[in-house]
Amino acid sequence: MAVDYGLYLVTDSTPAILGEKTLLDVVEAAVRGGVTVVQYRDKHRDAADMIATAKDLLKICQPHNVPLIINDRVDVVLAANAQGVHLGQTDMSPVVARRILGESAIVGVTVSSLSQAVTAVEDGADYLGIGTVYATPTKRDTSAVIGIAGLKQILARTPKRGRQQEEAIPTVAIGGINAGNVRCVIVKSRAADATLNGVAVVSAIISAADAKSSAQQLSRLVNGSIYHATDKPDQIMEVERLIGQVDGIIRELGNRQPLCHNMTNLVVQNFAANVALAM
Repeated sequence: MAVDYGLYLVTDSTPAILGEKTLLDVVEAAVRGGVTVVQYRDKHRDAADMIATAKDLLKICQPHNVPLIINDRVDVVLAANAQGVHLGQTDMSPVVARRILGESAIVGVTVSSLSQAVTAVEDGADYLGIGTVYATPTKRDTSAVIGIAGLKQILARTPKRGRQQEEAIPTVAIGGINAGNVRCVIVKSRAADATLNGVAVVSAIISAADAKSSAQQLSRLVNGSIYHATDKPDQIMEVERLIGQVDGIIRELGNRQPLCHNMTNLVVQNFAANVALAM
């Protein structure tokens, strides 16, 4: 099953995140807005309730060809006929999960270090959830906040899979990602021959007043249709090139003689005054 991991929604049913909305309504709106994978995560409900909710979520996801992944609970995956399971470092081994669920199931693993990523690839994981990128209140048992630097290191050095090690394992960043930082995460984590396949979000959609609009905005950002200043780091001027343009810029200002409003402070007032006079 080919999976688009671009915009991966992890659910949270706690009142502090979900508020007075219903989980099913939020997920349906999010899927309509462009979410490509849904992970049902609930650490507090019993198996019967989780199975019932998972079946309802499946009815929402299936018409849109959106896979439903269950966090931790292989039993719920089997009972609800969901597409797969996502495992943490203290959960069942991916090897055992695969044995129970079969080869067609999606098995994802959370990793926060290179050694964990290597092990997950060797154990046959279908994708990696890498993080936590930024600290977040939605997951209190965070083992490590790795930042973008840690994310990039894992992306760059995670081994490829396959007999010839020619296939990169899909990767999703998770932890504190929202519309304000998603492009930064995607662009700045790029390695020489590795880039993220998607981002996982929780409160950026679950807490939003309009889940559909939030999903639409995030989808556009993930797919690059909204330009961000960090999208083309190769076009950022080097210091030397910028300094080399100063003389020409000042001469052009002198020729055009625009009205300049010079705002300064006591620290640089003399320097600023000299620049203004030079123009």
